[in-house]
Amino acid sequence: MNEQTAWKIGDLANKVGLSVRTLRYYDELGLLKPSKRTDVGHRLYLEGDVIRLQQIVSLRQLGFSLEEIKACLEKPDFSPVATIQTHLAKLCEQIKLQQQLVRLLEKISATLQTSESVSIGDFIHVIEVTTMVEELFNQYYTPDQLESLDRRKEMVGDRATAQVQQEWQDLYAKVREAMNDGIDPTDKRVLALAKRSNELLEQFTGGDEGILQSLNAMANAEFSTLQEQFGFPEPELFEYLGQAQAALKKS
Repeated sequence: MNEQTAWKIGDLANKVGLSVRTLRYYDELGLLKPSKRTDVGHRLYLEGDVIRLQQIVSLRQLGFSLEEIKACLEKPDFSPVATIQTHLAKLCEQIKLQQQLVRLLEKISATLQTSESVSIGDFIHVIEVTTMVEELFNQYYTPDQLESLDRRKEMVGDRATAQVQQEWQDLYAKVREAMNDGIDPTDKRVLALAKRSNELLEQFTGGDEGILQSLNAMANAEFSTLQEQFGFPEPELFEYLGQAQAALKKS
């Protein structure tokens, strides 16, 4: 792809998985203004704009507000390499889908550090992968719910969040072992696991019933995607755990 390639707003939105409304909003904020416009005023985005958009998406994934992102990008000494490296540190804590993005960012970071040109295709690919997670959450959670989840994550911290993610995996392993051993889901050992799963859910939702409903809606509608990309357990395990949770309510 040569340097003269120009993207219309709809084409760029479709390619990177963002909405046209979002790109227009970024333009209004002065966060991402197209380098060119057609004679009739249509926006045209060039390679530099796409690179800037990748930086915006990366910082959004790190929890930066749009105001903070604008301040960062307007600094004369702002380094895209540093942004990518920081993003890499975060992504290393994630699983499967995030690991794919880590490999791509490593390639781009290495290229940038040797002052070589970076393929626009690499940046597009990074944006596509990065936005998959964000778009999935945006589809099922309201803006208020997403803001609440962001606040909770900030309060808890990255280390505690990673510990909770690991505890979920450990809990699933114990539930799977009990299920494979033929232990009745009403057994006190399984009920203890069900109780802990409820406590972990409570930590995630903060007791917000709406967030719990959104989580269940996403899990039901996107189960195959979540299982493939994030290693969600098999349906049988959730059914078994659900029986234990139902028994726990009656006890």
